[in-house]
Amino acid sequence: MNDNLVNGGLRELPGGLQSVGPLALGLWRFTTTNLDDAIAIVDTALDLGMNLVDNADVYGFDWGGSGFGACEDLLGRVLAARPDLRDRMVLATKGGIRPGVPYDSGGRYLREACEASLRRMGVDRIDLYQVHRPDNYAHPAEVAATLDALVDEGKVAAVGVSNHTPSQVAALRAHLKAPLATVQPEFSAAHLDPIHDGTLDQCAETGMVPLAWSPLAGGSLATGIDVAPDLLSVLDGLAERESVDRATVAIAFVLTHPTAPVAILGTQQPARLEAQARAASVRLDRSDVYSIVQASDGVPLP
Repeated sequence: MNDNLVNGGLRELPGGLQSVGPLALGLWRFTTTNLDDAIAIVDTALDLGMNLVDNADVYGFDWGGSGFGACEDLLGRVLAARPDLRDRMVLATKGGIRPGVPYDSGGRYLREACEASLRRMGVDRIDLYQVHRPDNYAHPAEVAATLDALVDEGKVAAVGVSNHTPSQVAALRAHLKAPLATVQPEFSAAHLDPIHDGTLDQCAETGMVPLAWSPLAGGSLATGIDVAPDLLSVLDGLAERESVDRATVAIAFVLTHPTAPVAILGTQQPARLEAQARAASVRLDRSDVYSIVQASDGVPLP
């Protein structure tokens, strides 16, 4: 019997958005000073079917960027030079981190953050706008009212959250008129919290699409640094069987969960994007994924 789990295929989002591929381009390291290189990164990703482009206003504040808003500014320059790229992408960005505060999802600031993102990227609509980190001092009713208003005004097509717990998601959903389209947790073969803490269960319950950030655990699953030897052994064995590299198998593991996650890739090298695109065709079965889970947890499955 063929027990391969499905990892390819399109993911559906609300808000009249086009379907997105199982792999996305993450722009937290999108800090090149060469516009042609920046265009090549985005163009390559779109050609590979990675049509969800994930940005945030705080990207550029680190990773060698020039400051807050830098990665949105750069994407704005790319879209100004190549406006044809805009129609091929589902443009996502995030707000709610204010350096020095550090979190502010109050109605006034969240609106200002969204409108500033629109200006930096030179667009009149953000396809997916996500609250980047939970602000425990903003009532979810206030956050929801702001997000709903941005949708009603046509500035945002769909809304989501990033780094929120299931209870924080539930509290926001209770006040939100618009459907909550996405939740963005850290999820990788080395970081299984979304499986254990109810995040992916909640996605299965509500239909939210999980967007997995750091599917290579910050690159450590590719380099092998600070990763349990048993986990590396399992991934290497599967990589040899599938004739791909270890990183590609690790990304495929994220994709196989039945909630159909989207894995956000952080590489800024077109050649690496092409290699990692093979993850959508890697075939893992139940014994494969449970061997990864057991090696990652470091204890036998019950």
